[in-house]
Amino acid sequence: MPDWLIERGIGETRYALVDKGEIIEAHIELEGAVPAGAVLQARLASMGTHGRNAIGVGEGGVEYLLPRGAGRVAEGATLTIEVTRSAIPGAEPWKRALARVHDETRSSTAVLSRADGRTILFPAPRDELAHAGWDDLIDHARTGVVPFAGGELRISTTPAMTLIDVDGYLAPEDLARLGSAEAARAIRQFDIGGSIGIDLPTVKNKTARQAAAEAIDIVLPQPFERTAVNGFGFVQIVRQRSRASLLELAQDRAAFEARALLRRAAFEPAGPKVIVAHPLVIGVLEAERGWVEMLSRQLGGAVALRADAALPMSGGYAEQA
Repeated sequence: MPDWLIERGIGETRYALVDKGEIIEAHIELEGAVPAGAVLQARLASMGTHGRNAIGVGEGGVEYLLPRGAGRVAEGATLTIEVTRSAIPGAEPWKRALARVHDETRSSTAVLSRADGRTILFPAPRDELAHAGWDDLIDHARTGVVPFAGGELRISTTPAMTLIDVDGYLAPEDLARLGSAEAARAIRQFDIGGSIGIDLPTVKNKTARQAAAEAIDIVLPQPFERTAVNGFGFVQIVRQRSRASLLELAQDRAAFEARALLRRAAFEPAGPKVIVAHPLVIGVLEAERGWVEMLSRQLGGAVALRADAALPMSGGYAEQA
């Protein structure tokens, strides 16, 4: 039976659903992020326009966009809101956290219950997440490239949707069927929500197109909606979106790599260390001294930082001081 593993790391908490030793679903909750389903008090800073897109301000000045407005609440008043989607990394203002006026008679938007999840020791003698494929998953998230037997997926995030291009050397009908299944598997693994487009090989045979669509239904758990595969090989899927996917988190590259580097360093032998990384990654760690101090406590020794512009963003490492 699949088992949720919870690893409380530095700057983030990692969740992985593991089945038969393989991660089939994963997401990351950033430190300080308010998850979907949270109910909190906010001040109505703006009524929005025509009853839509009101803005509430919560603790710490965090803004929440209320797409459906705030009803009859007066501007400046306090209201109770429920978060429907946590903030998405990026500069676009519409990617701030989304919320709605809380109604106790309505069911919560929380989509994942982790009550039965198993919190694993971090760091630990055995890296359970790595054994289940965490490092490969993170590498695929940073590159957007997911290989499979017979081809590969190239996944791109855009403000409007996530696009998955299926390419390979199999016969078009076989590649369409296998590629759609692999795309569905990636959607679940990376926790991709919202509008998703999959570009499959063009297949004229209607039966083959139906088989490709059915492969999605077999792999991807409900709830979701999808179109049929059209004559150009395109199919669209819409899933509930309550947080950033791993791919979207990877777009905030320096911070993403800084947290990944801290995770790798935490499994190093105890003692003082020097963290060597790209200057942008070092800049994140210098700004988050609490993260470095936590790593120092875990390793039982002082941790220094050194920038090396010759290193790629993902090439940071820890060396003995």
